[in-house]
Amino acid sequence: MRSHARFPDRSPLASIGHRPLEAFRPALSRRRFLGGSLAVAAAGAALAGCAADRSASPAGANSRPRPGGRLRAVFAGGGAQETLDPHLANLFVEAARAKAMFDKLADHGPDLSVVPRLAERWESDASLTKWRVTVRPAVYHDGRTVRAADVLYSYGRILDPRRSFRAKPNLGVIDLAASRAVDDRTVEFTLKRPFAEFPNVLAAFGAYIVPEGADTFERPVGSGPFVYSSVEPGRSLLLRRHADHWDGAAYLDELEFVVANEESARVNALVGGQVHYAHELSPTSARIHRDSDRISVLRLANSAMQAFAMKVDRPPFDNRDLREAMFLLADRPSLVETVLAGTGQVGNDLFGRGYRYYADEIPQRVRDLDRAKWLVERSGAAGSTIRLDTSEAATGFLEAASVFAAQAREAGLRLEPAVGNKDTYWKDTKDAGVLSCFRSGAMPIETHIAQRLLTGSTTNVTKWARRDFDALYDTAVSTADEAVRRRTYLDMQRLLHTEGGYLVWGFADWLVGTAKNLAGVANAPANTLDWARFDKVWLA
Repeated sequence: MRSHARFPDRSPLASIGHRPLEAFRPALSRRRFLGGSLAVAAAGAALAGCAADRSASPAGANSRPRPGGRLRAVFAGGGAQETLDPHLANLFVEAARAKAMFDKLADHGPDLSVVPRLAERWESDASLTKWRVTVRPAVYHDGRTVRAADVLYSYGRILDPRRSFRAKPNLGVIDLAASRAVDDRTVEFTLKRPFAEFPNVLAAFGAYIVPEGADTFERPVGSGPFVYSSVEPGRSLLLRRHADHWDGAAYLDELEFVVANEESARVNALVGGQVHYAHELSPTSARIHRDSDRISVLRLANSAMQAFAMKVDRPPFDNRDLREAMFLLADRPSLVETVLAGTGQVGNDLFGRGYRYYADEIPQRVRDLDRAKWLVERSGAAGSTIRLDTSEAATGFLEAASVFAAQAREAGLRLEPAVGNKDTYWKDTKDAGVLSCFRSGAMPIETHIAQRLLTGSTTNVTKWARRDFDALYDTAVSTADEAVRRRTYLDMQRLLHTEGGYLVWGFADWLVGTAKNLAGVANAPANTLDWARFDKVWLA
């Protein structure tokens, strides 16, 4: 089964601050600007919350960084379909390799706030439609300097209407024709509308910077911490340290990615000492090896939202009473314990627990079977049969459907799990059916809303479409006032919690296995900066 990256520090951030451009009228006071997402954090105290915990790895607490050695990391792969083109990266192994060889202008920290990378700083004008990004001094693997022209070329390649790249929807707010290179280190982006969350665009999955003119990647040249050495397609990729990386040279001499599609093969390779890092372990393997003296299992918290998606534009879930009944009949702790083997946290019917702007103020919903039964009766759904689409497209979907169907029966509702084709499941359930198993990886809450919950969203599985909600989103992303933005996101989440179509029952930890002598592995959600990041780890 292909493993998709659906849901991808030591940056010298203390020296980075917001300095208004002379040619621009500052949109905010310095104090307010630093408080929001419109500029990079400047104070060391602010950075403490952005850095992933690197003591998570077993040797981390008692080992000092030590240079040298070759680390071997095993991932599930895609065979002949794998690519080294960073803009096409989709599988987890492709995403991990891309971040080793290339840099983005920014990336996401553990709480999905934006962390600067190749961008030294950014600032907007008062209208939030023009943003200037300063590119830090950096060099590619072949010695060329990273320039503003490379940034414009990279984004232009992603936005090419003839091609399909993962980051294209994120970059769609940019009016590329009106954007320009002010000088070799400064890009001025013109946007199609005011957008206060523009730093999220710079950090978008797959928005890597490549040299101007690069369009083939058989021998990739990037600016990342590792340099291409050799590849055996579908089997392995060998990289070596980039000594002149702007964020400091990696501790490792070499990094080798190897492929094993079967989870058992990845675990056996780790236990047998053939690899140092094994990605995507099962809860069963994690439990078996929890107290092992040969490997360690790391739980990367809040990596994958687990949910059931109800389509609110059609019967039976266009009935608000029935949606509330579903929320109240769900036994979330039981689902987490049974489906995730306890390797996760209970959800509250909202995306992004622990992420920036998450509505912690909303009380945790708990099971209320009596009220759920009453609401089922009032909705007219008592005794009816509702199809629940599921498949092996994601680990635990079949188990989740079975457990939830049993819970629903206690409230007088009959859910009938229907197992679909794992290869076409996401396409099949986007528009068809009424209820389906769903999961999502890490992304900013703003991105989740934009892609899934607006009237015009292209991946709107629940078919939530409300003009008042759209208006709230427009307010949130077009205001320079951080307090207003935070209140608006809270209002949006209150609506979703009360009336929405996502029954979010849990957040799965991503499970990674490491050798006992591997140190510095960070605890960070999948697809964030410090997930599968190997330039700051070492062999003790």
